[in-house]
Amino acid sequence: MKKLFTSFTIIAIVIFQTSFLYSQNRSLTPDDLFKIKNVNEALFSPDGKMIAYTLNLPRPLNEEPGNNYNNLFVYQTKEEENIDLLANQIVASAIQWSFDSERIYFLAKLGEQKFNQIYYVDADGGSPKLLTNEPSDVLAFKVSSDGNNIAFVRLEEKSKGKQQMLSKGFDAEIFEEEYQQRNLYVMNVNDNAVKQVTTASSVFEFEWSPDNKSIAAAIADRNLVDDSYMFKRLFIVDIETGLKYKLVDNPGKLTQFSFSPDGTKLAFVSASNINDAVSGSLFICDVPNTKQFSELRNYSEGFEGSVIMVKWKDDNTVIFSSEEGVDITLREQKIDQKQSKVILDGGKIVLRNFDLFKNMICFAGNTMKHPNELFLFNIETSELKKLTNHNNWLENIILAKQEKVEYSAKDGLKIQGVLIYPLNFEQGKKYPLITYIHGGPEAAVQNGWETSYGSWGQFAAAKDYFVFMPNYRASSGRGVEFTMMGFGDLAGKEFEDVIDGIDFLIQKGFVDKNKVGIGGGSYGGYFSAWAATKYTDRFAASVVFVGIANQISKRNTTDIPYEDYYVHWGFWTHENEQLVWERSPVRYAHQSNTPTLILHGKEDPRVHPSQGLELYRALKLHSKAPVRLVFYPGQGHGNSKNTSRYDFLVRTLEWFDYYLKSDYPKDRMPSKYLDFD
Repeated sequence: MKKLFTSFTIIAIVIFQTSFLYSQNRSLTPDDLFKIKNVNEALFSPDGKMIAYTLNLPRPLNEEPGNNYNNLFVYQTKEEENIDLLANQIVASAIQWSFDSERIYFLAKLGEQKFNQIYYVDADGGSPKLLTNEPSDVLAFKVSSDGNNIAFVRLEEKSKGKQQMLSKGFDAEIFEEEYQQRNLYVMNVNDNAVKQVTTASSVFEFEWSPDNKSIAAAIADRNLVDDSYMFKRLFIVDIETGLKYKLVDNPGKLTQFSFSPDGTKLAFVSASNINDAVSGSLFICDVPNTKQFSELRNYSEGFEGSVIMVKWKDDNTVIFSSEEGVDITLREQKIDQKQSKVILDGGKIVLRNFDLFKNMICFAGNTMKHPNELFLFNIETSELKKLTNHNNWLENIILAKQEKVEYSAKDGLKIQGVLIYPLNFEQGKKYPLITYIHGGPEAAVQNGWETSYGSWGQFAAAKDYFVFMPNYRASSGRGVEFTMMGFGDLAGKEFEDVIDGIDFLIQKGFVDKNKVGIGGGSYGGYFSAWAATKYTDRFAASVVFVGIANQISKRNTTDIPYEDYYVHWGFWTHENEQLVWERSPVRYAHQSNTPTLILHGKEDPRVHPSQGLELYRALKLHSKAPVRLVFYPGQGHGNSKNTSRYDFLVRTLEWFDYYLKSDYPKDRMPSKYLDFD
C-alpha cells in the first residue's frame, strides 16, 4: 500500500511539474503587445558616470485610450544600478544633461500645461521642475556645453488675423497658408531670459558649436512636411546677432550632423543627390566652408550600406552607425583615410542612434530575442554589455527561429530579407506564409526584434505561420545604387523581388503556394494592394494599411508631393499619366480574387484616407472577393493609440487565420466586431 501511495505521489508531482513548466513556457499572444517595453534615447552624463535613457511603456487597455508612456531612467555605470526618475504616466522625450551632470532636462506636458515645455529633474531623483512657459509647443532643445544657455525651437504663435477670426467664432482653415514657423530661441539658464534668434524660416535639427557662439541648423523656408523632407539646407547661425549663412547647399534629404571637438569641421548625413531617397551618405565640410557640395568627399561612395548617425571620436575621427543589409554595424572613419573600419560587427545587435564618451558607446539595441534594451560598447576591448532587462518576462516565452535569408531575383540581383519560422516547424511540412512589406520604400528590415502591432513577427509565428520580410530593391542598407533601382519604376522590379522571394520559399518546400498572404503599411500597404489586384492569382489574403490605391489621386492629396516627385517618380503625372495609372492598384481591381482588409487612419495626411475608400469601392463594385474597410478615428499615418494598435493586430491576424488556415467559406468574412475578453 505504501508503494502504491509513493507511485501516485510521484505521478502527481510529475503532472504538477509538467503543468508548471507549460505555464512558465508559452508562445507570444496579442495580449503581450502591452508588455513590450522599448528603450529609446540614451545619453551619457558629461562626467561619464551615468546614462540617462527613456523607456517606452505601452498604455494598458484598462486605461482610457491614448498613446504610450515614456519614462525617464538613469543608469549608474559604476554601481550598475537603475533609477526610475519619473512616475509611470509621463511622456518624456529629448533628454539632455546639464554641464555638471546634476540635472536632466526633458520635454513633456505635465499638469495643467497646454503645451510641451522644457522641464528638469535632479539626477538623484525628486519632482520635475518647469523651466519654460512658452505660448506654443517647444519642439526640440539643446543645452550648450558650458551650461549657460539652452537653445530651443518652438512654433510661432498664430497670426493676429487668425486669432481675431477665431475670437469671432470663424474657424475656417486656409490650407497650407496658416503654417506656423519653427523659430529658434535661446534661454539664459541663469536668469531665464529668452531671446528669439531666427524669423521667417523654420529650424529643424540643430547643434551647438563647441565654443557655444553659434549653432549649425537644418533650415527650410516653410514649416511644411515636404520642406522638412526635401528642402532643408545647412546653415550656421550666430547666437548673438541672429545672422546666418548657408554652410552647404546640400541637395535633397538631410537628417543629422555633428561638430568636430575643435569646431572646425561638421560631419553630416544626407542624400547623395536630389533623387536619392535615402539620407544615408556621409560628408564632412570645413566650418566655414568654401566648397560646393559636389566638391565635398562622399565617404559613402561605393559603400554598400546606409549611414544612420555620425559622431566625432576626436578631431580627425568619426564613428558612425550604418545599415548593411539586414544588419547594423558601428564603423570608425579617419577623415584622411579611404576606407572605414568596422568596430562592431553586423549580426550582433540592432541599433540606430548612439552616444559617445571617450571610448565608450551607449545605445538602445535589440536582437531577435528581445526589444530595445540599454547597451554599452567598449571600442578598445570590443566588449558589448547589456545593461537593462526591462523585458525579462520574455524569458518564459518560446520564440520561433529567425534568420537572415538571401536569394537571387530574376535578373540575378541578390536580395536579402528576414525569415521567421513557424513556432512548431517540422521539416517536410508546408505552412501558410505572411509576407510583411516594409514602408518607404527607403527603409529596411533588420534581423532583430521585428514584432510590434504593425509587423506581426513572433505573434504570427506563434500561430505557425512563416513570416517573410524582404528588403526589395529600393530599400535602404545596400548603398545608393541599390536604392535608385526603384526610381521611376514603382511596383516594377522591386515588387518582382517579393514574388521571387516567395517562390524561393515555395521551392524550398516551406510554403503552401495556395496559402500566401501579404500585408504592410504605407508603401507596404501599396504593395499589398498591388498584390491583391495586379498579382491576385498569387495571394490568398491581403492586409492594406494606410496604403496607396490610386497613384494619380495620391500624388494630388499627399503632404509630400515634392518628395514623391524627386525621389520616387522623377516626373509629374501629366508628363506620363499612363504609367502612373498603370502603377495604381485600382486599375486592376476588377480582376481581384484576393480577400482584402483595408485599414486607414482617418486623419492620415501622407496617404489620404480617400485612398482606402477608393480601393474599397473599386473592389466592392468589381472584384470577386470579400473586402472590408476599417477607419481609425484620430489616427494618422500609423496608429499611436493603444486601442487602435490592439484592434489592428487582432483584426489582421484573424483575417489571415480565416483565409489562410481555416475551412470557413472563402466568399464570406470573419466577424466585423472583435471578441474582446
